[in-house]
Amino acid sequence: MRYLHVKDARHIENYRVRLEFNDGTHGVVDLSDSLDGKVFESLKNLDYFKMFRLEGHKLAWENGADFAPEYLKSKSEVERV
Repeated sequence: MRYLHVKDARHIENYRVRLEFNDGTHGVVDLSDSLDGKVFESLKNLDYFKMFRLEGHKLAWENGADFAPEYLKSKSEVERV
């Protein structure tokens, strides 16, 4: 079984990110309601939120915050590529 990975991520607007997964799907996720907890507090600053990167298979930030691909896919409107 293949593990799910985020292959590409691009900021769209506000807290919305366009994602491409290694299983041939893509979609858009709105993370505005997922920024609860101390590690996500910095991400409420939109300029900081936009500074995400792909780290391994997940969406990550310099402060240690990250979202697993399974979570991102479950929150996304996903389509087959």
